[in-house]
Amino acid sequence: MAATSGAVLNGLGSSFLCGGKRTQALLGAKASPSSPAVGARKFSVVAAAAPKKSWIPGVKGGGNFIDPEWLDGSLPGDYGFDPLGLGKDPAFLKWYREAELIHGRWAMAAVVGIFVGQAWSGIPWFEAGADPGAIAPFSFGSLLGTQLILMGWVESKRWVDFFNPQSQSVEWATPWSKTAENFANATGEQGYPGGKFFDPLGLAGTIQNGEYVPDVEKLERLKLAEIKHARIAMLAMLIFYFEAGQGKTPLGALGL
Repeated sequence: MAATSGAVLNGLGSSFLCGGKRTQALLGAKASPSSPAVGARKFSVVAAAAPKKSWIPGVKGGGNFIDPEWLDGSLPGDYGFDPLGLGKDPAFLKWYREAELIHGRWAMAAVVGIFVGQAWSGIPWFEAGADPGAIAPFSFGSLLGTQLILMGWVESKRWVDFFNPQSQSVEWATPWSKTAENFANATGEQGYPGGKFFDPLGLAGTIQNGEYVPDVEKLERLKLAEIKHARIAMLAMLIFYFEAGQGKTPLGALGL
């Protein structure tokens, strides 16, 4: 590596790249009044920082509307889209990213469930729960009550864990389930628990000596892919809601 770097730097000073004697003399000019006129040439190779990606690539400028100063590109899928300035406060930015991630995951599961459910039963997704032919028909009140109880319990634990990480990784289930171990955050990053329970296929890590070891490169790539798919799924669900208001379904709109 050192030999290669030296060859590159020497090549930069060659007559082929630097031109004639006049150009080489300018490149070798003194850096300060006390230094000789002709001396050893020194070059500093500085790696340019990767430019921030923009949600409107073709537009330059625009201030915080196009390139918000509080979004530095460190978050996966950060393209500087925050026209309302919701993420100016770092604490709010962290919470909004958590909310986007959770809503996106539910949306992805819902989109798959809507397509598969209707293709299997032929019942529109917005009527499936109350259809007499459903496997387990429930009234709207029963569904709402069950969801409030179960989801309220899960979401309350996630809320507490957000403000006090790892506080909910306790033995709350059966003694043989190893709840604290399976539900612990194996990556150390909020919203990405990983581990043997949440990453059983080892897509973002490996099992070494019985312990889950995250792969940082794979994890970053998967985080970007997930947030992109999550945003598309949320937009798809918004369209599904508009279609349902007109009595239509996604499969019906596709002519299937």
